[in-house]
Amino acid sequence: MTKILAIETSCDETAAAVVEDGHIVHANVVATQIELHRRFGGVFPELASRQHVLAIQPVIAQALATAATPVAALDAVAVTCGPGLSGSLLVGVNAAKGLAFAAHKPLLAVNHLEGHIYSNWLDGPQRPASRFPSLVLIVSGGHTELIEMRDHGRYRRLGGTLDDAAGEAFDKVARLLDLGFPGGPAIQEAASQGDPAAFALPRALRHPASHRFDFSFSGLKTAVLNLVTQLGAAGHDLRSPQLRSDLAASFQQAVVDVLVEKTAAAALAVGAEQVCLCGGVSANQRLRQQASEQMAVLGMPLYIPPLAFCTDNAAMIGAAAYYHPTVAEGLALDVQPSLPLLDSVEEGQHT
Repeated sequence: MTKILAIETSCDETAAAVVEDGHIVHANVVATQIELHRRFGGVFPELASRQHVLAIQPVIAQALATAATPVAALDAVAVTCGPGLSGSLLVGVNAAKGLAFAAHKPLLAVNHLEGHIYSNWLDGPQRPASRFPSLVLIVSGGHTELIEMRDHGRYRRLGGTLDDAAGEAFDKVARLLDLGFPGGPAIQEAASQGDPAAFALPRALRHPASHRFDFSFSGLKTAVLNLVTQLGAAGHDLRSPQLRSDLAASFQQAVVDVLVEKTAAAALAVGAEQVCLCGGVSANQRLRQQASEQMAVLGMPLYIPPLAFCTDNAAMIGAAAYYHPTVAEGLALDVQPSLPLLDSVEEGQHT
């Protein structure tokens, strides 16, 4: 039995969790900053780091209390060291270093992206078996990447976004349509009342062999902007709820089509035994539905975390630390805002 206290502060969520054996979640506490950043239409980095300072100790204390686990009973302390906002990461890393040092516990450094991968391995309605290769789509506000998972801790990056991540595009289009922040839930809610075929929007990099598993959403975002401008010039009421719902639904469908098509193609290319979706955008209901339908056609098992584990949380960091422990050099651990998914990572396209 291995109990890990995990800490996550890579962006705007202050989170702590106690996870046993990489999948049993005894506590998972998240202090969100959504209301703080809503007025800016996005995360304001300096405010985020200040809020982490205020929240980190209460969140850790609540996680330990909820899990009924004293620090002395922990086997290790794990923390996200990157990628993410440097100021935010520093708060979590420094808190973890202090706690591990004082309690004489090993300090485990975790890559935030690997944390998202292992959100699939947390207890839920379904958990993937350790069947490899697995194909993983990481889709969030800052990342859209296709990863071949060859074993625990062994990855091959097949492709990723060349510009905006999918979640970033959701936020920007939601702001353009005045739907609010965060953009993912706002777009989904509006799209539920709209027609996904109302407007013909582009699906970028759908066929080019040189970017078979890459993504691009910047052009789609620009296409929505141009469409809104044209509709306004033609006298349409841009405040019309139905018009905005149709725009949201058409945009959402364009994103989901590309994500699902490329994930399916990559899974077939690597001979995947199973497919895992993860990251904040994996909470999108249209994506979950369409991915489920597509993988059923292919006869390929699909795993998506429960909604609580899709967005940033510390339980996923505890799971990653268990399956792929990376012991940090004590107080020398530093943050790495642009940290790639390391250890046996290889770039490469399949043809």
